Amino acid sequence: MSGLRARRLAERRAQRRRAARRNGMAAAASVVVAVGTATGMVSALDDGRGSDEARPEVTESPVLDIRPPAPSPSPSATKSASASAVPKKKPSPTPSPARTRTETGKQQPTTVSARLYRHPDSQVLDWVRANPGDPRRDVIASRIAGQPAAVWFAEYAPDTVTARVRTVTAGAAAQGRVPVVVAYTIPDRDCGGASQGGAPDLDAYDAWIDRFAAGLGSGEVVVILEPDSIAQSECLSGGQRADRFASLARAGRVLKAANPEARVYYDAGHSGWHPAAKQADLLRQAGAGSAGSSDGIFSNVSNFHRTADEIAYDRQVLAALGGPAGLGAVIDTSRNGNGAPADGEWCDPDGRKLGRTPTLDTGEARIDGYLWVKLPGESDGCKGAPGTFTPSYAYDLASS
Repeated sequence: MSGLRARRLAERRAQRRRAARRNGMAAAASVVVAVGTATGMVSALDDGRGSDEARPEVTESPVLDIRPPAPSPSPSATKSASASAVPKKKPSPTPSPARTRTETGKQQPTTVSARLYRHPDSQVLDWVRANPGDPRRDVIASRIAGQPAAVWFAEYAPDTVTARVRTVTAGAAAQGRVPVVVAYTIPDRDCGGASQGGAPDLDAYDAWIDRFAAGLGSGEVVVILEPDSIAQSECLSGGQRADRFASLARAGRVLKAANPEARVYYDAGHSGWHPAAKQADLLRQAGAGSAGSSDGIFSNVSNFHRTADEIAYDRQVLAALGGPAGLGAVIDTSRNGNGAPADGEWCDPDGRKLGRTPTLDTGEARIDGYLWVKLPGESDGCKGAPGTFTPSYAYDLASS
């Protein structure tokens, strides 16, 4: 073999090795992204202290993605809008320069709702108790830990779910406050993506909902019913989607029959996802337009869209949905104080800020509440391990 041919052969082999390394790096990056979409949900899980006591804690919890799916179908779009799914997600609409400012232009005084319930067990409270000398403690304690937040039930554990829900609702009733609970065990959750899990099938889910409902008590309670279960349902076949929607409609009826004071809200995605008319059509199929199963819709869970945008979007969805005039909306405002990032970043993006503090008194027509469904400071997976409380991230949100 000539020296020239040998050199060319060596060059080709080197090129192949570099390509292999690039492919390996890309695959590794995909794994990192898949891990990094955790919502940091607070889950009321059985931690071995018995079925009569609930403790919200982060486990290997499902991961709630905050981005919409690609607008046109593709083979990969049959998966959920999670980071483990292959399709590129449509980024949040780019805000105008005015919309990148905070909603008030300055830090608002910290206020705490007199009506909403703060469950005494959470990662942020654990951190505050364990770090009395940390210079970030007072800011995190007053602006995050002191606020009421939702309690997630994301583990399929039918034998203990009634007692765990009852622990939360009974604790709230004892204080004369309103708890916010999240049911998140729909089968095919996240369509096999990073948040995969839930009940093994819809029959099992229906039975789980019955037991969940049995823990609601008789006082007022807000139920966030299955985030992403409707907005992400296009990853299912037509038959699968119809079956899921039938179970969601049943779930709403069961929850409200078990406790007539329960306020049940259905998944409306967020203002950067489906057009309002399309989302309303999906919601109608899932029973969200019926007073027997629904009190309205929720939006912006784990997302960053500005409250004003969500108010406008939710009103459009409700108008298109029809149904009783009393249907309303609740909005997750936990991290939306600076709106969605201009570059569409979704995983613990820099420059974000706490949104409006939780309240059931918004002063806005058809907007029933601003809630912290996602607990600020629990990482999406980029500033800390997915689903874990990250004090540096919490401090950034609280001090912006």
